[in-house]
Amino acid sequence: QVQLVESGGGLVQAGDSLRLSCEASGLTIGDYVMGWFRQTPGKEREFVAMISWNGRSSQYTDSAEGRFTISRDNAENTVHLQMNGLKPEDTAVYYCAASSVFNRLQIRYSYWGQGTQVTVSS
Repeated sequence: QVQLVESGGGLVQAGDSLRLSCEASGLTIGDYVMGWFRQTPGKEREFVAMISWNGRSSQYTDSAEGRFTISRDNAENTVHLQMNGLKPEDTAVYYCAASSVFNRLQIRYSYWGQGTQVTVSS
């Protein structure tokens, strides 16, 4: 059974940092592109970042570029999202997901975690 379990969310103030983690079981993340998405109430889930199988390539949404860093540890079967300079508009439930292709479209992601809440106060 495939499971992706996110952790590291919480309540922080604007300007603070958080490091989200996603631990996989039942699959080898080295075989997958890993991505982070987020969703706020009343809005569609949106792409945040993704990283290639070997970690050499990554992409970010414009609002995350320069503030967030996605990384992966294939030996630990874990992917991380380091978020610096957090803003209130970053408040959302953050999901990690696994895809067999390097693509930011959600439909390309086969496996999803349950999400972790990030709340940034002003």
